[in-house]
Amino acid sequence: MRIRSLKFAAPLSIFILSYFAFTRNGWWIAGPLLYAWVFIPLLELAIPSNHENLSAQETAVAKEDKLYDFWLYIIVPIQYFSIYLFIKSFDTQHTTLETAGRIFVMGLLCGSFGINVAHELGHRKNKFERTLAKSLLLTSLYMHFYIEHNKGHHKNVSTPEDPSSARKDESVYAFYLRSVATGFMSAWKIAADEQKKKQLPVWHPSNQMIQFILLQIIFVIAIAIYAGFFITACFVSAAIIGFLLLETVNYIEHYGLQRKKTDSGYERALPIHSWNSDHVIGRLMLFELSRHSDHHYMASKKYQILQHHDEAPQMPTGYPGMMILSLIPPIWFSIMNKKLLKFQ
Repeated sequence: MRIRSLKFAAPLSIFILSYFAFTRNGWWIAGPLLYAWVFIPLLELAIPSNHENLSAQETAVAKEDKLYDFWLYIIVPIQYFSIYLFIKSFDTQHTTLETAGRIFVMGLLCGSFGINVAHELGHRKNKFERTLAKSLLLTSLYMHFYIEHNKGHHKNVSTPEDPSSARKDESVYAFYLRSVATGFMSAWKIAADEQKKKQLPVWHPSNQMIQFILLQIIFVIAIAIYAGFFITACFVSAAIIGFLLLETVNYIEHYGLQRKKTDSGYERALPIHSWNSDHVIGRLMLFELSRHSDHHYMASKKYQILQHHDEAPQMPTGYPGMMILSLIPPIWFSIMNKKLLKFQ
């Protein structure tokens, strides 16, 4: 089982490539982007998906294996070190294309690690792990995700009330406009309702949304004081790319799926309400997040023990390929509407 948990060191390969992107010029900068958006999607087309689940004994061992947690914990200092390298990379002369490349590399790190790993840790009950989740979300300037995802998305997934569930025939670009704005407003409403339950004013320092907004402002100001306006603008641009990557993932995970409405509300979220991907490389690089159907069925499960469900709708390829596909709406609709119709 230790060999099984060692494989989750694989995502660190993106950090290694990013190190060279931030410390070299020229084609080195393209390395992480080509790796994430060309090499991995092509590899997933060649390698068949694996529907096999861990046995009950293997699940029990994996659940208690601390090495899985170590891979998540170590992402936090590496992510902040990457931001430092990103800032320092502007000390040397560079072209406009190299600047854009580094912004997209930092954006890749913000999305794949700053938010994805925070997503996993944010579901943990341990206060230390939840603090790590918030510190990672800070690097993507998307801390309200901690509130809206845990207390909004998981409650309302695959319903019209959920900002993060894409409707049938809704393009990813229209989804961005809706999900980013309404997700923030949803998080504010949740935080405000919690203040009222505590019999405290909404505009009070204990309001978690106010805390998150202030932390993000302080973080950006600190970067501006240290590195100047231009580099701060580059970092903010990278953070935007990062949370748009998250929203792209949200888009492909629930596109067109709907829970039935009953007299008492909506039916329970089941594996059939999330698109699932058992493609091996994507599972590995995203710490098993792509087994998303099981995640919504039982959100408290650690990523490493998420299971395949036969009844869950299956993506035609892994997450990286699906994200690229979503950016071309006519092709996306042509493929996914057919799969949606067949599944329904």
